[in-house]
Order: sequence, then C-alpha cells, then structure tokens
Amino acid sequence: MVEHEQAKRGRPGYDREQILQVAVALFIEQGYDATSVAQLAERLGLTKSALYHHFSSKEELLSLALEQALGGLEAVLQTRDATTGTASDRLGVVLHGAVRVLAARLPAVTLLLRVRGNSDTERAALARRRAFDRTVTALVRAAQDEGSVRADIDASVATRLVFGMVNSVVEWYRPTGPEGADQLADDVLAVALDGLRTR
Repeated sequence: MVEHEQAKRGRPGYDREQILQVAVALFIEQGYDATSVAQLAERLGLTKSALYHHFSSKEELLSLALEQALGGLEAVLQTRDATTGTASDRLGVVLHGAVRVLAARLPAVTLLLRVRGNSDTERAALARRRAFDRTVTALVRAAQDEGSVRADIDASVATRLVFGMVNSVVEWYRPTGPEGADQLADDVLAVALDGLRTR
C-alpha cells in the first residue's frame, strides 16, 4: 500500500547503488567539496531525510565510491598472474588489469583521480593510491633488474609516465564507444610496454 502511494505521488524509488551513481556523477560534475547534500537530494528528487535513510553522510558516499576504485585496483595486485612469473609478465598483468578496472568503474576511478586530500576519507584514499603506485614501481624495478625493461629510466618516473597515460583514459574513454575494455587494455599495454622493453 505504501509503495503504491509513493508511486502514485510520482516519488522516484532508488536503491543504494543508484543513489551512489548519481552522487558520484554530481561530485565529478561540481566537485565533492562544492556539492551539498541538499543539491544531491534535489538531483534525486528526494528529501534530505529520505537520502539520510540510505546513507549517513555525504562522506559515506565518497568513501564507498573511492572503495569501488581502490578495491578494484588493489584486487588486481592480488591475482595469481600478478604474483607469479617474471616481473615483466606481472607488470603487464597489473597494467592490463588496471585499465580494465578503469573501464569497468569509470566514474569511481574518475572521482579518485580528482580527490585532493581535503578530508580524512580523501587522505586515506590518497595513501592507498600511493601504496598501489609503490607496488607498481617495485615491479618496474624488478623488471629492470631482470633485464626485460629499460634501466635508463628511473622506475618511479616510468611508473608515473605510464599511469599518466592510463589515467588520461578517464577524460575520453566511453564504454559505449567502438573499443571495448579488453582492446583498450591491450592498446595501452602495447604502447606502454613497447616503450619500456629492452630491444
């Protein structure tokens, strides 16, 4: 009866995931700090109290969105192929996996790349992102030590350059475009590793 009355009044029904998607889109559009709970409620067509029924705060929404991005990236590091084999092969697996996470979780990764450390949640996310970068840098260094990638480029610089390219994908990639996530990952891998591999 209650559901019928809500539908009759035209009130939209959202689950937590749908609210999170709208919130992430608004955070990207306006900036997290510049987005108020009132604006989010208005975008959703909900009251603030209805929004608080699903989430305790704006920061909880941010935390969940950043977890989608960071959890995906960290999971790539734990896969069997990322932990066994040559350093060069493992590096390839991690880069390929990172691009696939980016493509699959594009809004969350876009938001992650725009946080500036203005809250505890953002600072924690940036710390996790730096830890991910350090792991990749160690892989680059190991690949250099085994002679499979160029040693004349500092490993941390190489990592920054490669992930600068990977991260730029959020600005132009559209999942509905002609290139799927697998092909995109293959292309990024070809460009990145061909530039790093020894001849």
